[in-house]
Amino acid sequence: YGGMGLDFSYSMAVAEELGYITCGGIPMAIGVQTDMATPALAQFGSDRVKREFLAPSISGDIVACLGVSEVGSGSDVASIQTRAEKKGGDYVINGGKMWTTNGLQADWMCLLANTGQGPAHRNKSLICLPMKTKGVHISKKIEKMGMWSSDTAQVFFEDVRVPQEYLIGEEGQGFTYQMIQFQAERMWGAAATLIPLQNIIQDTIAYTQSRKAFGQPILNNQTVHYTLAELETEVELLRALLYRTVALYVQGNDVTKFASMCKLKAGRLAREVTDQCLQFWGGMGFTQEVLVSRFYRDFRLISIGGGADEVMLSIICKYMNTLPKPQPLKK
Repeated sequence: YGGMGLDFSYSMAVAEELGYITCGGIPMAIGVQTDMATPALAQFGSDRVKREFLAPSISGDIVACLGVSEVGSGSDVASIQTRAEKKGGDYVINGGKMWTTNGLQADWMCLLANTGQGPAHRNKSLICLPMKTKGVHISKKIEKMGMWSSDTAQVFFEDVRVPQEYLIGEEGQGFTYQMIQFQAERMWGAAATLIPLQNIIQDTIAYTQSRKAFGQPILNNQTVHYTLAELETEVELLRALLYRTVALYVQGNDVTKFASMCKLKAGRLAREVTDQCLQFWGGMGFTQEVLVSRFYRDFRLISIGGGADEVMLSIICKYMNTLPKPQPLKK
């Protein structure tokens, strides 16, 4: 379908290199295309849908977006309300999606919708939805505190008809496919933070060496150089965990637990590095003129998007067998 046939480690190399772009929004837009909206299509889609949607996505001729989150359903994917009902040879889609990255410019959406009446984890399907289809309404571009160069849309569907052949894989397996797809997204998110965090630390070293307070460089204060040493160590630990996770994934292992750990640590560390380093920049750090303030805004998303920190913790607990099981309701 136009790809190079390389393994997933090459996707992670690209994600890491994209970190040299000095904002979060552009790498994220690319990551949605490569590792968030297309993995399930590549793994489970029919030849027809791959030729129609995957091949031009790989070549860069069309833009993809992912439709999972809704106004009332974010990290709780099982609770989505958008429905796709069979009528004739089509799916008729009604509902809406929220926080849709690339939504304003996308040519097609990898849409998660309810296609059955059964249990929440087995009544959903992934469908390729052309965004120019009648009944697709882009409500607005959402204004955000960070990721300014990334367009984020609210989208509504009103009796949108798409051929049933646009289904990805099997009907009713969409939740499972999306959980698998999330693993690539979470590893990608961790990889994309590594270079920016390194650069923020190095920029902070340079600034605190040149800026003096009370007759000496700010960097000479033990609390400053010790803190930067701690942060540098944490970045390297995240890199090691991510590389181990990717190696296991390439070998065909289930890395749900480790990918969740990577995502959790990346989000937490992105907040810690940007906050601590911004503090050392003083008043300058509170301006829009320096890189640290941009990433302070942009990287706050990492602990939310693609599954909040608390969801990552629940997944990790599930694999550790420490997550409490729901108790049956008493009559």
